[in-house]
Amino acid sequence: MYKHFWALLAILVVSSVSIAQEKKEKFLNELKQEIQIEKIPGCGVVVIKNGQTVLSEYIGLADYAFSVPVDSNTIFSINSLSKIFAGTAIMQLVEDGEVKLSSPISDYLDDLPNEWNGITIRQLLSHTSGLPDIEDTENDGLIGGKGEKFAWEKVKNESVRFKAGESFDYIQTNYVLILKLIEKVSGMAYLEFLKTNQFDKIGIDEEIVFGSSFDSVPNKSSTYCYYVKNKQTGEYEKGEKPWEVSEEFLPLVWADAGAFATTDALAKWIKALENDEFISSKSREEMWTAVPLNDGQYGGFGGAFNGYGYGWPVVMRENHPAVSPIGGGRAALIIYPDDNLTIILLTNLTGSSPQDIIEKVAHHYWE
Repeated sequence: MYKHFWALLAILVVSSVSIAQEKKEKFLNELKQEIQIEKIPGCGVVVIKNGQTVLSEYIGLADYAFSVPVDSNTIFSINSLSKIFAGTAIMQLVEDGEVKLSSPISDYLDDLPNEWNGITIRQLLSHTSGLPDIEDTENDGLIGGKGEKFAWEKVKNESVRFKAGESFDYIQTNYVLILKLIEKVSGMAYLEFLKTNQFDKIGIDEEIVFGSSFDSVPNKSSTYCYYVKNKQTGEYEKGEKPWEVSEEFLPLVWADAGAFATTDALAKWIKALENDEFISSKSREEMWTAVPLNDGQYGGFGGAFNGYGYGWPVVMRENHPAVSPIGGGRAALIIYPDDNLTIILLTNLTGSSPQDIIEKVAHHYWE
């Protein structure tokens, strides 16, 4: 009887391992097809299922010119994924009783325009504030082209775009204020707060850095794009080979963008978040819940990304709902709570839309 039991158990274990390996191979084959279609120079991917890393792969080149391969130490530009750290930081301050999401920003920061005074922390986090944008989206960088202080004073003299809560408008100004709020309430520099309350807790401080794409950082991948601006016509033209992208992220916008990270560091961070090491599960669920507009509708990036929480784009749908931070058109992670699944895909190609790639291949690990 016992012999039969152990024999059956061995068969089940072997079968389970075989199924897992087959699932992994199918996932990777489909992923590599998408990478080839998009002509992505290099990327890293991590799959977390039921709290365990079941796949961690590094594909292609971190440096196209010198043929340097991507590996576990490669640091990718993650741009707007930076907001997930800021959103979590705010929830940490909420749990400490230092911040109320329903309170206006003027309760915490001085010297703001009168038109800004009634805007709440929740509206800043969800990009529903109606504030003018401190970013110069046409020429890159901050408005005015004269640095952080000039841009900050300039944006305060701009008119608000709409009444707070009436629409969704994805702008940098919201998270500039979030950064200022964190620093004012905590009495710490923004990065010091993140290091102390998030990164150092799980040992990833050296794997997540902030700065500009042209900063010299060990193991940092170059960032690429196939489109380059024609200086004579002002139009963007697609080339056959990837061009290196140079982006500046000043400290003022680090709650919004400017982070660089390894796939493994993000995986550790996500696991810690889901294990309630930073904030409670109640706070996490609130952070991941889309904030409605004044009329009860929701704003978002469009398509599947039809809502926005506190730094987290939300995919509201009946089957496989998700939260999906996206950065620079080249970095994304999608958490499928109902499937106990997280997929992280960091690439070095602007415009590769990794969130769409994840959505195409995630079915291999859905429940």
